[in-house]
Amino acid sequence: MVKEYFSIPNLMGYFRILMIPVFLYLYSYADSPEDFFAAFVILGISLLTDFFDGKIARKFHMVTDFGKILDPVADKLTQGSLAIAVLLRYPMMKVFLVVFLLKECYMSLMGLYVIKKKHVRKGAQWFGKITTGVVDVGIMLLLLAPNLPAAAADVLILIMIAFMIFSLVNYIRFYHGILTTPDEKL
Repeated sequence: MVKEYFSIPNLMGYFRILMIPVFLYLYSYADSPEDFFAAFVILGISLLTDFFDGKIARKFHMVTDFGKILDPVADKLTQGSLAIAVLLRYPMMKVFLVVFLLKECYMSLMGLYVIKKKHVRKGAQWFGKITTGVVDVGIMLLLLAPNLPAAAADVLILIMIAFMIFSLVNYIRFYHGILTTPDEKL
């Protein structure tokens, strides 16, 4: 059991979580292009470990139930932290954060309910992965362009919000499908 918590992919998940305060510190105090670049490098390292932890887990048969929980938690903590950091520069991120929190709360509660009710653990779905990618790229663009005109930033933020709503609607349908499917067909 202990081995499950300390597998290489899970260690990479812990590392991603530990990178959050480093990034937030660097970004919060950034006042030059070099400072913003340093924050972006930390973020880039975090995103690379996110990419490789899943690849390693699947290739070397290190997929664990704990890892299936840790990876999305690390994703959401990273995304939420990035959104808060960007909120310092772009007020429209308040709307983003509200939608983000609603979506994540729904998904967490329904995920737990489905596990309890149907004993089914499903990983991220394609629409969730696409949304995560769009949000990651959108926030990275906002991070790389700290002086982006407000109108351009607002359009980018609205695109991210639209993808999150798309993902939420699809997760509602996904969980409804699981809950209404007879147990013997799951």
